[in-house]
Amino acid sequence: MALIPRLPSDIFRPEFLDSLRTFGDVFKGVSEFPKTDIHETPTEVIITAEIPGVEKKDDVKITVHEDHIHLSGKVERVTEQHEENIHRQERFYGHFSRTLSLPSPVDEAGAKASYKNGILEIRLPKIHQETGRQIDIDFS
Repeated sequence: MALIPRLPSDIFRPEFLDSLRTFGDVFKGVSEFPKTDIHETPTEVIITAEIPGVEKKDDVKITVHEDHIHLSGKVERVTEQHEENIHRQERFYGHFSRTLSLPSPVDEAGAKASYKNGILEIRLPKIHQETGRQIDIDFS
């Protein structure tokens, strides 16, 4: 008869299961912060990113390349908390870095960014490429 190990009864308590979910979200969230939306109009690509807690423009760096954009920076915790009183800690703070593919070629020189109420908005004008060209016919 094989012995089957018995799990502690508190392993199925909601608090324990909730802590496992939070632990998993920490690793999942690293690559997904900041949360972003990308859409385009006929004239520009618009990126919005949720980055609550940014205090000054030096806390965020935006770099545009040919076919992607890179966001990096830091979010600092506003108040100091004592470890013995923390029951849950889900809000992001620390350094972040994320690279996103752009759906169209953009004019890096015309890029503009603004930040309001925890939302970073980046507007990138599209490079207008001619989609067709008329060819002259040489009659000899």
